[in-house]
Amino acid sequence: MNEGTIGRLMKTPALAALPLGILASFPIYSCSSEKASLAKPNVIFVVLDDMNNFGIGGPEKVKTPNIDKLRNSSVTFTRANCSAPLCMPSRASFFTGVYPHHSGVYTNGGDPWNRSEVLKQSETLPELFKRNGYYTFGRGKIYHAKMEEGRIERNFDNRPIFEGGFGPFPDEGHRVFSEKDKFVNFWGVQAFPDSLFPDVINTSATINFLNQKHDKPFFVTLGLWRPHTPFTAPQRFFDMYNSEEIEIPKGYLANDLDDVPEFAINLLDPFGRFEVTGANNVDRWKHFIHGYYACTSFADWNVGRLIDALKQSDYAENTIIVLLSDNGFHVGTKNHWEKNTLWDASAIVPLIIQIPGSHARGTTVQSPVGLIDLYPTLVDLCKLESPKQKLDGVSLRYFLEKPGYSRDQPTLTSLGENLISIRSQKYRYIQYPDGTAELYDTEIDPFEWNNLINKKELTPVVKEHQKYIPSTFMKELPGGRRN
Repeated sequence: MNEGTIGRLMKTPALAALPLGILASFPIYSCSSEKASLAKPNVIFVVLDDMNNFGIGGPEKVKTPNIDKLRNSSVTFTRANCSAPLCMPSRASFFTGVYPHHSGVYTNGGDPWNRSEVLKQSETLPELFKRNGYYTFGRGKIYHAKMEEGRIERNFDNRPIFEGGFGPFPDEGHRVFSEKDKFVNFWGVQAFPDSLFPDVINTSATINFLNQKHDKPFFVTLGLWRPHTPFTAPQRFFDMYNSEEIEIPKGYLANDLDDVPEFAINLLDPFGRFEVTGANNVDRWKHFIHGYYACTSFADWNVGRLIDALKQSDYAENTIIVLLSDNGFHVGTKNHWEKNTLWDASAIVPLIIQIPGSHARGTTVQSPVGLIDLYPTLVDLCKLESPKQKLDGVSLRYFLEKPGYSRDQPTLTSLGENLISIRSQKYRYIQYPDGTAELYDTEIDPFEWNNLINKKELTPVVKEHQKYIPSTFMKELPGGRRN
């Protein structure tokens, strides 16, 4: 920060009382000009759907070249946890900064934005940015639940607010499902042209927005529908992988469920999908893994298009990028497809944040953090007025500005009343409503194969994690479903 800039800032009453050393340490989010450096930073908030951690340090060979490139100029959080391992409650949580145990939104369904008094009274991130003078732009899968009439329009300034959907769906000849499966069109693998995918349409619309001149800072939300099922993508993304080289996930263990409580087992595979595309049919299992990989690379391609457009725009030097997934995804570990569990595979998600001028660019953070922390982080970085609601998370700013910074503050993931996991640096502790529990040393057992809950010498570890379990849980909304 040069002397002229400091001099002008010192004329601001709120800053005049600060020591020069502190004032000079304030981050500047652009170096193109002094005028740009004083402007509020723009934000691009990209939400992926069901992407697990394979692309940010996981053990599998998934090709995400654009996300890899973004990581080189960003901070990557390899132990970021969602607040709930399902789409609706996770999004409700990180878009409001409120944990599920405070809102009662733990599951899909239940009409959360209209029936949770907490969500009705909370400001979403777009609503807060709009109140703070930002132009808000939204496309794609954002909340994945209906809001009261007019509220989605109050979130976003752009028109239309096109969402799209999960399609295109496999035709009948490409579907594989069991008699239990209620969503038969979701469960198949097939290639389709680009033009049929909402992700292509929505990413292109967002790129068009970045190519325009804007006289206000902006907050952009782009929600991609992939790699969520159905595993449909353009053919070239299937061609990125040799089908003969697809392997069973390294985290799979045939007898993995022998030491987990019955309550955990009852949460698994509600549609019987692993029965027909898992260990009983390994070729089909690999075929579906191939589909998931292709959809992951398809999502990565759209991310790359967006990042390239930002780099070529007038806003590259003053824009924060946040890339995340709403929840993780099992591809057969724990004899399970998809999410809906409290293990790492469901709870840990990709999280990448880039702020211009950061000294921590290209670094990796292994401290546990939560998507719950994103709301306070953006309030902090963009100097926004506080929202109406009390925020449950903690700003991640130090991680973004100080290479090597770490903390061991456990984060929570819940799936219902008294159905919760606590993730610390070394352990994951899971507690079920019937009092049964699991404990895993994730440093020496990253796939959570060995439940240590009965090890007496680890009783102090269990008690320490139990301190973070909420004393009360908001009653769950009726009509929810854990699938």
